Amino acid sequence: MDGIREPVSPALAAVLRSAVFQLATTERRRVLPTLLHVGRPGGREVVFGASADDGPWDQSLRTDVVAAMLHRCGPDPLIWLTRHGPLVDQDDDLAWLAAARAAAAEAEIPLTMVVVNRHGWRDPRTGVGRTWRRPRRR
Repeated sequence: MDGIREPVSPALAAVLRSAVFQLATTERRRVLPTLLHVGRPGGREVVFGASADDGPWDQSLRTDVVAAMLHRCGPDPLIWLTRHGPLVDQDDDLAWLAAARAAAAEAEIPLTMVVVNRHGWRDPRTGVGRTWRRPRRR
């Protein structure tokens, strides 16, 4: 089984914390739109409006979107889905995870994907994650 495992490496933990901090400090809307990010938090990244409400997103269309995003970013990309709500599996999370798995396999790169909200992150494959009451930069 793939995914983030305990113990999380300090380097990866810092990158994921930075994704949470970035969302918590830059997004002021009460209800966040669902956005798919590929790249590195605080660095080069490509962002796509990924809400299921925007249209009929089937598996192949989602996979094509993720593949195009992976092609546009640098080496060793991280994929993270930002949204509102608790860090529990939701249908949209799992649909984007399936697309990311397919696109990463096609590109022959390892997949690191998490779901991020204002208070933490979680790997939908393993359930490993971190939460904070008030994320702060370290």
